[in-house]
Amino acid sequence: MEPTPEQSPHHAYPDHWEADVVLRDGGTARIRPITTDDAERLVSFYEQVSDESKYYRFFAPYPRLSDRDVHRFTHHDYVDRVGLAVTIGGEFIGTVRYDRIDDTGRPASAPADEAEVAFLVQDAHQGRGVASALLEHIAAVARERGIRRFAAEVLPANNKMIKVFRDGGYTQRRSFEDGSVHLTLDLEPTEKSLAVQRGREQRAEARSVQRLLAPGSVAVIGTGRTPGGVGRTVLRNLLAAGYTGRAYAVNRAFDEGLATLDGVPAHRSLGEIDEQVDLAVIAVPAHRVPEAVADCGEHGVQGLVVLSAGYAERGAEGRELQRELVRQARSYGMRIIGPNAFGIINTAETVRLNASLAPESPARGRIGLFTQSGAIGIALLSGLHRRGAGLSSFISAGNRADVSGNDFLQYSFEDPDTDVALLYLESLGNPRKFTRLARRTAAVKPVVVVKGARHSGTNPPGHAVPVSRIPDTTVSALMRQAGVIRVDTVTEMVDAGLLLAGQPLPAGPRVAILGNSESLGLLTYDACLAEGLRPRPPIDLTTAASPQDFRDALAEALADGTCDAVIVTAIPWVGENGEAETGDGQVLAEALTKAVAGGSAKPVAVVHVEIGGLAEALAAASSTAAPRPRTVTPAAQPRAATKATTARATTARATTAGTPEARGAATAPAAPATPEAATAPEAATSQEATPRPGRIPAYPAAERAVRALAEAVKYAQWRRQAAVPGKIPEFLDDTIDEAGAAALIEAQLATAPDPRGRPLSHDEARELLGRYGIDVRPTLPAPDPEAAVAAAARLGYPVALKTTAPHLRHRADLGGVRLDVADEEALRRAYGELTDLLGKPAELLPVVQAMAPRGVDTVVRASIDAAAGAILSFGLAGAPSELLGDTAHRLVPATDRDAAELIRSIRAAPVLFGWRGSAPVDTAALEELLLRLSRLVDDHPEVVSVALEPVVVAPQGLTVLGASVRLAPPPARSDVGPRRLPNY
Repeated sequence: MEPTPEQSPHHAYPDHWEADVVLRDGGTARIRPITTDDAERLVSFYEQVSDESKYYRFFAPYPRLSDRDVHRFTHHDYVDRVGLAVTIGGEFIGTVRYDRIDDTGRPASAPADEAEVAFLVQDAHQGRGVASALLEHIAAVARERGIRRFAAEVLPANNKMIKVFRDGGYTQRRSFEDGSVHLTLDLEPTEKSLAVQRGREQRAEARSVQRLLAPGSVAVIGTGRTPGGVGRTVLRNLLAAGYTGRAYAVNRAFDEGLATLDGVPAHRSLGEIDEQVDLAVIAVPAHRVPEAVADCGEHGVQGLVVLSAGYAERGAEGRELQRELVRQARSYGMRIIGPNAFGIINTAETVRLNASLAPESPARGRIGLFTQSGAIGIALLSGLHRRGAGLSSFISAGNRADVSGNDFLQYSFEDPDTDVALLYLESLGNPRKFTRLARRTAAVKPVVVVKGARHSGTNPPGHAVPVSRIPDTTVSALMRQAGVIRVDTVTEMVDAGLLLAGQPLPAGPRVAILGNSESLGLLTYDACLAEGLRPRPPIDLTTAASPQDFRDALAEALADGTCDAVIVTAIPWVGENGEAETGDGQVLAEALTKAVAGGSAKPVAVVHVEIGGLAEALAAASSTAAPRPRTVTPAAQPRAATKATTARATTARATTAGTPEARGAATAPAAPATPEAATAPEAATSQEATPRPGRIPAYPAAERAVRALAEAVKYAQWRRQAAVPGKIPEFLDDTIDEAGAAALIEAQLATAPDPRGRPLSHDEARELLGRYGIDVRPTLPAPDPEAAVAAAARLGYPVALKTTAPHLRHRADLGGVRLDVADEEALRRAYGELTDLLGKPAELLPVVQAMAPRGVDTVVRASIDAAAGAILSFGLAGAPSELLGDTAHRLVPATDRDAAELIRSIRAAPVLFGWRGSAPVDTAALEELLLRLSRLVDDHPEVVSVALEPVVVAPQGLTVLGASVRLAPPPARSDVGPRRLPNY
C-alpha cells in the first residue's frame, strides 16, 4: 500500500513493517501501517466495537469517531506518530497507535524517547492474541524510531489490557494515578520477553497445523463427476479411511439436481453448504484456484490443501502466481499446504483423515512424517507400510509456499500422539529458526532429517529461499549440534524412525549380539565397530536353536548390566530334509516379544535373513502398544543371569570367550552412565512411569540395523548432555570491551560506503580483536633488508621472516617462511634467499614477527552464512583442514561445552592430546579463544568473517600469529524481531 500525497515525502510508507502473523487460535492475520486511505475501514471497525471496549479506550462514553478523530488516527508521519492495524479480509479487527511525548506528556519529536501507546480490538476477536501480536510489532517499530519506553494509561477494570502488558515480558513499572493504572514499559528485549514471544509463536503455529490435521468438516473442491481424477480420488480416499467428520463434494460444474456423490452431499459452491467448512482440498486447474480460494475465504474456511500444480515449479511466472496465492489465502486468515501438494493424513482415532492421493491410509502409529516431495512421500508411505509401521500424521507440502518443516516441528513438539518426527527437506526457509525449533523438539523426542539437494548449491524448483554457501558437511554438523539425527537416505530415515518410535533410547554404546548364525553375528559385530559402537562377542545359539532358546538368550541379555542394547540375528531353521523352514516367523516373533514383555529399558533390534513373516509378526505383536517413555535411562544394574535352558546354548556362549573379538571387547571399560533424564517437564507429564514393550524393528541387513542403533546411541548421548546445557563463562565479561569494539566497527564502516564492506588491515584487525581479549602477535613490514634488521631489533631475536602476498600467505611449503632466525647475519641471508627464490620485495610484501613457542598449528574461523547464520569453525592448519576437510563447526553463540566439543570432534584431535608421546597442548586456552571469537561475532553482526591462522597452541598458552577480519553491514535476520510468517 503506497502513501498518499498528504503524507510527508521524507517519511515514506514503511512497507517492511507489513507482516503476516499466526494468532493464538491458529488463524492468520496481516499487520500493516495505517494510511489515509483507511478512513472508511477505521469507521467501520469502530462501529463494531462494543461500548464497553470504547469506554476502556477513551475513559468515557465515545459512541462514534469525529471527522477530526478519523483524520488524526489515519494521518501519521511514521516516526513520532505511528498506527498499525490488524486486518482479515481487508477489514480492521484491531489497532494500536503510539505518539511520542516529552517528560511532561506533551507531543514531542526526537530525541525524546518515550511514547504513549493505546490499543483497541474488536470484541469478536478478543482472546485470539491480537493485542499481544500488536504489542510485539509496535514495540519493534518504536525501537527502530529511537523510542525506548512506552507509557500507557489503563482503567483498573480493563484486566485484559493490563494482562497484555504484564505478560509481554518487558521490564515495567506500575503506579496508580488519578483513578487509572499508569504503566511504563522498557522496550529493550529481555530474556523473558523473547521467551514469551517464542512461546506464543510455538503455540500459535502448532495450533495452525493442528487445525489443518483435525478438521471437523472437509470440502473437496474440484471433485469430478465421473470416477478418476485428482479430486474424486481424494474424496474416495477420505471416505475409505473412515473420516469421522463431515465431507462435501464441490464442483461448480455439478448439475443442479445432483444431491450426493459417493454418498456425501454435492454442491456447486461452498455458499450452498449450511455449515462452516474447516478444511478445503483444492484440486482444480491453477487458473481457477484464485476463484476457489476467494470462495473459501468468504465462507470462513480455516485452511487449504492445494493439490493443483502450475506454480513456482514452472518458473518465474509461476512463482509470482504462487506468491499471490499465499497473499490471497492469508488475507482471509487461512494457511496453505502446497501448492503442488500430495496431501495430508491424520490417523488419530477421533479424526481418521486421509486427504491425500495415497490410496491406503497408513496404520495408526507414533511417527510424524513431513516431506517436501510427493514422490518421496509416496516412497516413505510405502516403505513404512511394508515394514508394518504406522504414522500419527503425514504432510506432503509440495512447493511449501506456506506451511513448512518449521511449522511441523512446532506441531510435533506438543503432539501427544507423535514420538518421532521424520522430515524430508529440500530447502530450509529459515535455517536459524529451524535449528532453534529442532533443538527444543529434540530435547523431548527424536527428529530425523534427510536433506535433499545437498550438493547442488541451489534450491529445488518452487523453493524461493536463501541459498546456503556452506558445505553439506557443515550443515550436517550444525544439525547434529541441535540434536537432529541427520541421515543420507530415506531408507535410513525409515530404519532410524522404526527403532526410535518402538524402542527406548540406549544408555550407552555397549551392544550384545545373539543369534543362530555365527557368520551373521560376525557381520553385525564388524558393523558395530565400524559405527563406533562397542559390541560384546556374538553369542552363537547355533542353527539348532529354538524360539525358546532365542527368548531365554534375549531375556538374559536384557538383564545383563554390561550391555546397553541387543541385536538379535536370525536365519531360517533347517528342517530334517535339509530344506530351510521359512514359516516360523510368527513363532519367533512371539518368543522375542515375550522376552521384552518385562519392560526392559534397553532397545532391541532384529536382523533376519529370509524368515517369512517375521517383520510383519513383530509389528502385529505390538501394534496396540502404549506410547513409550522418551527418557534416557542409565545402564541397568547387573542382575543374576537366568540359567540357560539348553546345553547347546550354554556351550555356544562359552566358546566365544576364546575368540580374538572376545579378548578385545570383553575387557573394554564400561561407558559412564548418566542418570539424568533428558525429558522436558512438558513431555514427562504425558508419559508412563514404566516402559512397556514397543514394536521390535526388523532389518534385512546387519548394516542397516546397526546404523539405526548407532544413531540412537548418539542421539541419547546428546539428550543427556542437553539436559545440563553449556554456559558462557562470566570471566569473559571482565576482559571484553563491547562498547569500544562497537565504536571501532562504526568508524571503520563509515569509511567504506560499499555495502559489501571492507577488510581490515593487520593493525586494525589487531585493535578490534584486542577489545575481546584476543592478542595477535604484531608483525612489522620489511620492504628491504635494512627495515627487516630494524624490525628484528625492535621485536627481539629469534624472529620469523615471512611473505604476506596473497598467493603465498600460509604457504610454508613454497618456501615463503623462514623460522628461528637467530641474529642479523642470519636474517640478511634469509632475506636474500627469499627474494632470490620468490621475487622482489614489492611482490612478496615480507614482514618480521617474533617467534612463538613451539606447538600445534591450528586455524580458527568465524563467518556469517546468509542462510545458516554465524558459524564458528576449528581445525588443524594445513593439510588436515585444507586437503582432508577435517574441520568442525558450531553455531554461534557457542557455550563452554560447544567449545570443548569443537576441538575434540575433528579426526586429528589426538594430535592435541599427546599423540605418540608428544606433550599435550593447552586446550583450555584454545577453548577460551573460541569463546571469545564467538562472543565477538555474536555481539557485532557487522563482523562477517574472521580467520585466525595460524594459532600455535603450546603446552602452556597459545599464540595467534595471523588474523584477517572483514566488516560489512549486518545481513538481515529473519529469526529476530516480532513474530511473522515468512514470504517465500
